[in-house]
Amino acid sequence: MTELFIAAGGGGDPVGAALIHASLGGRADAVVLTYGWERLTVDPVPGPAAPHDFTGLDHDTLPVPLVTPAAEPVEPRGSTLPRLAGRLPTKLALLDPYTGVEGLADQIGRTARAMGADHISVVDMGGDILAHGDEPTLASPLLDALALAACHLAGIHTTVHVAGPGLDGEIPEATLLTRVTGDGTALDPAIPGWAADILRWHPSEASALLAAAAAGLRGPCLTRQDAGPIPLTDRSGRVWDLPLAQALDHNRLAQGLLDTRPDTLAGAEDVSLKLHGFSEYERERGRAVHRPSARDVIDDETLVGELDGWLQAQSAGNPGARYVSVRCAVESLGYDWRLTEHVRDLLTRHRPGLDAFPLLSLTD
Repeated sequence: MTELFIAAGGGGDPVGAALIHASLGGRADAVVLTYGWERLTVDPVPGPAAPHDFTGLDHDTLPVPLVTPAAEPVEPRGSTLPRLAGRLPTKLALLDPYTGVEGLADQIGRTARAMGADHISVVDMGGDILAHGDEPTLASPLLDALALAACHLAGIHTTVHVAGPGLDGEIPEATLLTRVTGDGTALDPAIPGWAADILRWHPSEASALLAAAAAGLRGPCLTRQDAGPIPLTDRSGRVWDLPLAQALDHNRLAQGLLDTRPDTLAGAEDVSLKLHGFSEYERERGRAVHRPSARDVIDDETLVGELDGWLQAQSAGNPGARYVSVRCAVESLGYDWRLTEHVRDLLTRHRPGLDAFPLLSLTD
């Protein structure tokens, strides 16, 4: 039997989905459906990548294309998905949100039937899938809402897994804990080898914070978010399961998508603009115009000196913070995310006291 997962937010959510599958005792093979929306850090083109934005996909195995290690994004697109496909213990397949709500439901339903799956697990990192829409720090509700609405239309029994409440910096943990019941389930504190490999190079902060919290790290962590330090608490390394109907009751945007049934991503964006007053796609288009180019060459001595100064400034400016994500450090210093693994190796050699894998320590 093969289990079917949906990484509700795209980006690094496939890593979280695979962690949850492994940690909660998944013994069957699994397929993770995801969006190709990896934000401007990875992909300089605003909006999600569609299947035609890749070469080397497997279009023959399932009704939706499987991402293969040999796949490549068509320039100027960028993507971590092909490399992820070669590292994850699950298969990775690509959803196309440009087909709208009913189109997504058709993709999900046909895939489930082809797999013989009678259940879908929707995984959301951070918990914004339970957004009401009036949260002041809510930033990216559209893809999550599309996943909920599409699963409802697909008519297949669905469970929503909320992992690491608040770790994406969009809705505070305390708020989210009023929208779930029980204590959740603790993830395995041991980071699997495949996950440790991925977290060395992948820029996903929410997945890194989830693994860090499960492993026992506690205290505020600086990220590239504008919402301030994100606390790692005793609840940050846990996952809550909700019926699809309960998640839909919270998600006003998903309800709006079900009412209007937009048949394009642009139509779904219009619903978000009407209900919430913003769309992450619109915001991303604006950021792309003014985004500075990143440095893609490292001089080791220069970088270590820059990092020392930057970490001292962060410690002084955020006296309660204990950790910082590697992505935050790399981006703040103006470097390309693809240098992340080199930066980790460099710090291992020259600043081993900073290592709090998968994070960096501010209290060395």
